[in-house]
Amino acid sequence: MRSSRSERCPRRWTRNPRRLRSVAVTEARPDDPARPDDQARPDWSAVRLHIVTGKGGTGKTTVAASLALALAAGGRKILLCEAEGRQGIAQLFDVAPLPYEERRIAVAPDGGDLYALAIDPEEALLEYLDMYYKMRRAGRALDRFGVIDFATTIAPGLRDVLLTGKVYEATRRRRPAKRFVYDAVVLDAPPTGRIARFLNVNKEVAGLAKVGPIRKQGDAIMSLMRSDRTRIHLVTVLEEMPVQETGDAIAELRRAGLPVGGVVINLVRRPALDERARAAVADGKVLDDVVRAGLVAAGLEDKPQVIRGLLTEAREHAERLTLEAEQRSVVNRLGQPIFELPQLTDGIDLGGLYELAADLRDQGMA
Repeated sequence: MRSSRSERCPRRWTRNPRRLRSVAVTEARPDDPARPDDQARPDWSAVRLHIVTGKGGTGKTTVAASLALALAAGGRKILLCEAEGRQGIAQLFDVAPLPYEERRIAVAPDGGDLYALAIDPEEALLEYLDMYYKMRRAGRALDRFGVIDFATTIAPGLRDVLLTGKVYEATRRRRPAKRFVYDAVVLDAPPTGRIARFLNVNKEVAGLAKVGPIRKQGDAIMSLMRSDRTRIHLVTVLEEMPVQETGDAIAELRRAGLPVGGVVINLVRRPALDERARAAVADGKVLDDVVRAGLVAAGLEDKPQVIRGLLTEAREHAERLTLEAEQRSVVNRLGQPIFELPQLTDGIDLGGLYELAADLRDQGMA
């Protein structure tokens, strides 16, 4: 029988030999703001809710999971939530699809525990009805007739209130001894295109209720969202559209009075050419004879088509690095702490998540 995933978690951090932060700094302009190596480490020790968003395809779920693991190190208890119903957390940690209950999915270094919850808006509404009106049984009856699904569909604002409300409850939940159940909560949130609307539940609540429990809960949620106990982190890759969307989202969050945290540049690749070689390739100074000599020295065939292919690939790689350097400069000017995570050549598995978590801890994000 296969052992549980938590039993197979490594006991200590897996150190990543593919450090990329020093590479990143060489690509930035000298007059750019702080970069990962020289920026002051943020003090987020009082933050209890970390919200992670990013454009689709940037790896925000992977970053959220890595951050949760990093925060759990040292014997802490962390809850990782997802709000989009994709079961992305279960896939990352190679566990069965998550029900609407909090389950331990991994053990962090030094005995920390990572729990996960896939928030379902229908179940959250049933929980809400029971909590405020003692109507769980009646709610189940309504659910059988599809009334709850209908309500959350015609009133998407209600759906967001229920999702954020569950995160709010988990963040504030205490044990009988008045200690918090979780040391922190990490939310894998919707993409940057709708993150401000998703979190700014007061606007949604205004269209649902002027007074009463829903309005009261909306005000309480916003009090947490706008406080120093919350940070909203944005994930991007070094491409024009994701970087532009990250900048737009930061501006929108600031206008809404929501606290922006760090920007995580994900999927950073190690350059195959140093600056001198890239300049030579870009200027056409790398000749066929040079490549042929290198192939021969390596004991490889020096066919013309191989040489042409290598030179084409080198030029494309140099162009790509130039574009990435431009986008990194844009990110540096956003005015938020910056963190970088490498593209793992072997893909993402549990070992990879531990590797990325170690990187985030080394850079001071957790």
